[in-house]
Amino acid sequence: MYDNTNRKYVIQGIFIFLTVIFIVRLFFLQVVNSSYKISAENNSTRHVTRYPARGLIYDRNDQLLVYNEAAYDLMVIPKQVEPFDTSDFCQVLNIKREFVRKMLKKVKRYSKYKPSVFLKQISAKKYAILQEKLYKFQGFFVQTRTLRKYPQNIAAHVLGYVGEINSKHLKNDSYYAQGDYIGISGIEKSYETELRGKKGKSIYLVDVFNRIKGSFKNGEFDEKPVVGRNLTSTLDADLQAYGEQLMQNKKGSVVIIEPATGEILALISSPNYDPNRLVGRVRSKNYKQLANNPQNPLFNRALMAKYPPGSTFKLINALVALQEGVITEKTHFSCHGGYRVGSFHLHCHHNASFALVQSIQLSCNAYYCNVFRRILDNKKYENIDFAYNSWYRYLNQFGLGRKLGSDLSLELRGNVPKSSYFDKLYGKGRWKSLMLVSMSIGQGELGITPLQMANMTAAIANRGYFYVPHIVKKIAGKDTINQLFTRKQNIKIDSAYFNRVIDGMEMVVVAGTATTARIKGISVCGKTGTAENPHGKDHSIFTSFAPKEKPKIVVSVYVENAGFGSTWAAPIASLLIEKYLNDSISRPYLEKRIIEGYLLEK
Repeated sequence: MYDNTNRKYVIQGIFIFLTVIFIVRLFFLQVVNSSYKISAENNSTRHVTRYPARGLIYDRNDQLLVYNEAAYDLMVIPKQVEPFDTSDFCQVLNIKREFVRKMLKKVKRYSKYKPSVFLKQISAKKYAILQEKLYKFQGFFVQTRTLRKYPQNIAAHVLGYVGEINSKHLKNDSYYAQGDYIGISGIEKSYETELRGKKGKSIYLVDVFNRIKGSFKNGEFDEKPVVGRNLTSTLDADLQAYGEQLMQNKKGSVVIIEPATGEILALISSPNYDPNRLVGRVRSKNYKQLANNPQNPLFNRALMAKYPPGSTFKLINALVALQEGVITEKTHFSCHGGYRVGSFHLHCHHNASFALVQSIQLSCNAYYCNVFRRILDNKKYENIDFAYNSWYRYLNQFGLGRKLGSDLSLELRGNVPKSSYFDKLYGKGRWKSLMLVSMSIGQGELGITPLQMANMTAAIANRGYFYVPHIVKKIAGKDTINQLFTRKQNIKIDSAYFNRVIDGMEMVVVAGTATTARIKGISVCGKTGTAENPHGKDHSIFTSFAPKEKPKIVVSVYVENAGFGSTWAAPIASLLIEKYLNDSISRPYLEKRIIEGYLLEK
């Protein structure tokens, strides 16, 4: 009797214990853990992404540079597709029957019940026709997107373009999903986070065949998309367009900066292309054509080309030499057809003796060979390695041989070799100043990007400082831009030395190597360069600013395979300066020659 009673209690206890476990588990599943509920709801709902419009881009004077145009992706749910008139379908969308068969087969492999993209980026015009007939094509529906449009067809390299996201971006940023679009280059890439906005979503109830039956819980869990922020760029659209006109049928680049702020007024890489060519369904086809073009219009020369700076580099060597105390403004060096040491001869056109201002005015090679060797053989340093490293640091302060940190994607560092390069080339302690003397006139191992050249000139125009060049002036909804762009970058050279170099630059235009850049009523300061090119005719270079006091504009021009700096680069720069400062051109004959000039290989 005792045993049976105990057994009864034990069995009751077990049942009670199991009942409690089931109740607790049921409570956990239904109240605490919602995963099963969500899973069930996912089987009866469809989540549709609502893509926001990207932010608009304006120039500094509020001219619209980039806007959005409605486009549509044709979606398909394979299980809902019923037999339809393929000929009519293909005619409306301008596609072939083989494409229809191929795509339907492809999306079925992904899922028969979930929507997939059948045809991307249908234009608004085509959508209007399709919309009237869409009821005939069961299983197909349209998802709204936007495409970028460029009303002025300028600044393709600056603005950049948008393309479909790749696997690398998908791994690096969880915001994106397959089929999303992202900025690939230019402002579109640099300011992707601001421009893209925030995706929204709508949730719909669907039946077992994935057909929409209504909004899920009256849209309680829907999320509205947030439109991207509008950007005001630093570009002057009129100046940009004029620069592109001057550079047509030429290969090279122009960079224009406002020295007081570091704002980029224009950035031109030529040959260029119509940015509308890289929009929509034609983008892939056009991209291949541009990529295969022998003139390489996709290459952004302003940020990526590494040119020898030629004689423009003499300005830097003059400033370093003055600061280091190895010359004064009155130091003279003689030139007798060039610089000679033993069997070594570096050619020059002069036969005279020059001081600093005249050496810049007439661009004497022999003068700067002497200057550069004095910098490297400076006795205050333990050896040439220490002297070279000091010179290298000065160049870095000007932004040469390093990335400036601008907000332009694809910016490269150029090339200013470190002393270790020559240690490896010649052996530690076995190289001398004469071996490097070609760098005195901007040749040898030096490679400077046009952006760096313009920035260097801005530092000179400001008498010893610059602001990092940047392309965005204002972001809607934000009070300030990146603080890097408002921080003064000082150069450790006395401002008095800049004044003497600037006097020489003024004389270059008044009565020197660039009289073609003279503008009545405007004091232009500049320096020509003719960079040797081992692959063909020399490059024409001119870097400049105006006016001399309180400068408002810096213009640096490279024209490839165009010969002397005074022939092409200097006139182009002077026309751009005049256009910006006077809003008119007083030398139509010069403008006509430049615009009609054809310098591409035939």
